[in-house]
Amino acid sequence: MSVAESKNQNSTDPWVIEAENLAKVYRLGAGQVHALRGVSLQVHGGEFLALMGASGSGKSTLMHLLGCLDTPTSGTYSLEGRDVGALSRDERATVRNRRIGFIFQTFNLLPRLNALDNVTLPLLYRGQAGRPKERAAAALKRVGFGRPRRAPPRGAIWRRMSARGHRPRPGHRSGDHPRRRADGQPG
Repeated sequence: MSVAESKNQNSTDPWVIEAENLAKVYRLGAGQVHALRGVSLQVHGGEFLALMGASGSGKSTLMHLLGCLDTPTSGTYSLEGRDVGALSRDERATVRNRRIGFIFQTFNLLPRLNALDNVTLPLLYRGQAGRPKERAAAALKRVGFGRPRRAPPRGAIWRRMSARGHRPRPGHRSGDHPRRRADGQPG
């Protein structure tokens, strides 16, 4: 796996993400799977980066660690100056809810909800004051999602997920397969 940086490399802002020697080992029966070994990186606010590598190289595992969905077996990770390893499960959930916007490789949408309600739901969980439906509608508009259809194509579903990742001003966004085009094809 490699990390390719693209923007804002000379920033003097403090690190938003600082990871040192992250490792993740999963137990599988009597054996172990080393999903991630010794990954270190630093990301400034406003900086963009891409994780690239072959299938099984640990990209999604690293995204789960950086998104506070999982914890490393070893190594340290600080998000906005806070040691994530010292946070409780509930504190990590609060960080995910308030500071991280996710765009997952799988869509994770609730099939019974329309596009607007799927994007509004995280705002309601957050206890967002104001008008969450209006904010969700604005996020959908930003990603080019027009009027919903009965059976939306993959591109429309991807735009819904992208809109959920834009809700409201997360500290950073994590996208698994961010180069995928709205029509579901590689970028």
